[in-house]
Amino acid sequence: MMTLSRRVVGLLTGLLATCTLSLAGATPASASTWTLVHYPDSPARVCVHPDRGWPNTYVTASLRGTWSTVITTGISDLPEGSYSNGGAVHPNEWIEHINGATGFLHLSIAPIPVGDYPATLWADDGTEVQTVPLLIASREDCLADVRG
Repeated sequence: MMTLSRRVVGLLTGLLATCTLSLAGATPASASTWTLVHYPDSPARVCVHPDRGWPNTYVTASLRGTWSTVITTGISDLPEGSYSNGGAVHPNEWIEHINGATGFLHLSIAPIPVGDYPATLWADDGTEVQTVPLLIASREDCLADVRG
């Protein structure tokens, strides 16, 4: 009987240790699992007239997943004289059935010579930063550029 008790105690101790170690390394239920969405077949793109630029417009940052903190967004590598005030996407716990959200980022593009200007749209939750490309295209006729 003593041998059986020792085996049961040993087994329970081992099981308890395994569960404790598993829980210590487990991801909490409220962990952020989000992705800044990039559509490779239709990259984010803004077309502006070289003489006018495009003051006071916006671009969107699409996020999918769940998160429990505010995700700040911004744009880097903008053409000279251009700027963005960035933006924020708030936690989406209240819209769990949608599983995502879209944030709006202010953008002001200065007049720039005709050409393509690669920029970067980023999102940061304080722990992880994700990026997607954003193309700023300067054209005399943006509609002709869209028509191909």
